[in-house]
Amino acid sequence: MLNRSGPVKLLAVIAGIVILNIAVLSPGLLGVEIGGESTLQTATGVTLLFISLLVVLYGSYNLLFKGPAPKSVRLLTSPDDYTAMLQQYKNVKVLKNDVLLALDQLERIEKKKTTLTRVLGVRFDPTELSYRKFSSVIAEVEKLLYLNVRGMLNKLSLFDTSEFSLFANTHKPPPFSEKLIQKKTALYNDFFTSLKGYLGANEEILLKLDQLLLEISELDSTNYDRIEEMPCMQELSALINQTKLYQ
Repeated sequence: MLNRSGPVKLLAVIAGIVILNIAVLSPGLLGVEIGGESTLQTATGVTLLFISLLVVLYGSYNLLFKGPAPKSVRLLTSPDDYTAMLQQYKNVKVLKNDVLLALDQLERIEKKKTTLTRVLGVRFDPTELSYRKFSSVIAEVEKLLYLNVRGMLNKLSLFDTSEFSLFANTHKPPPFSEKLIQKKTALYNDFFTSLKGYLGANEEILLKLDQLLLEISELDSTNYDRIEEMPCMQELSALINQTKLYQ
């Protein structure tokens, strides 16, 4: 894949090399001359040109085609970080639907959080214990969703994008033994089952937030004990506590 910023950087590299060669090989500057009386000068000049060619070729590959190194999953901190890393896999045919769903889930959690915060602001005063309780649970559930996305990205980072196409290539009969094909198929199935698991867990979280929004809108009391007894609040609290046990 072509790196869009590469051509500009490559031109800068080439310009630097040209200036260096002019400075070194111009008569009267450093005394290096190809084809002159001194064999050492000729060898030095030829070596410089050869190294310059290698630098241009290496720079062309790295700046035009290799592109920047992907960000480590451990360094992801903001929603934009997660979105950007998922985008890297969007054009991989066998991953496209799953990645698009994950991206959609990230958009929906932000919208639901905004809606819940707005409804809480209307229903309660931000200083109330009830408001803080709801906000705390919503924030923890949001963390769970991003934790699942992180797990998904960890799985995706185990393989090069080209390997996913090899896993799913059923058009050509692979030149492997039946036993090896079965192992590769099992690995492929386990991988995608894991991805579906993360996506399913996040879909459940989003559904519970919808249920929570409905329960808040129907709440007829600001009594703290009544909030603790709300079915969705109990389910979300149990989910949060369960996840913390396994971390």
